[in-house]
Amino acid sequence: MIDIAFINETEHESNKFEELIGKVFEQTFKTQGIDKYYEVSVVFVSKERIQQINKDYRNIDKVTDVISFALLDSDDEIVEKELITTLGDIFICIDKAILQAEDYGHSLEREIGFLACHGLLHLLGFDHNNEEDEIKMFTKQDDILNSINLKRVSE
Repeated sequence: MIDIAFINETEHESNKFEELIGKVFEQTFKTQGIDKYYEVSVVFVSKERIQQINKDYRNIDKVTDVISFALLDSDDEIVEKELITTLGDIFICIDKAILQAEDYGHSLEREIGFLACHGLLHLLGFDHNNEEDEIKMFTKQDDILNSINLKRVSE
């Protein structure tokens, strides 16, 4: 149901994350009841590159962990009704993920899975602009990750 194009712009080995991200995306689609075929690009980038993207497109001059660009930045209904198969692009900063995994005390795989899931949910129309939406989105992410055994250390 999902075709993922992986691009690695870093010096890190990223092949080990491709199968993991595929599982995360499949579970996300299953959880959301999506049975339509979609394409997504996942780009692994450096801190410098993600900072530049963040600055250029969000006017925030700092390193972040994940940024998503939806093909259609509209409500969910439009995405479902159109014949568009490309959802968008997800940029993941592996260096930031490594630091966050250490800070949160869980595996790098869990952190990459979290960032991939987070990015995909954004492409599917979810956001966290207020507390209610943040709780809904982060609960959904945890449920998806827990269902494929990418639990937080504290769980």
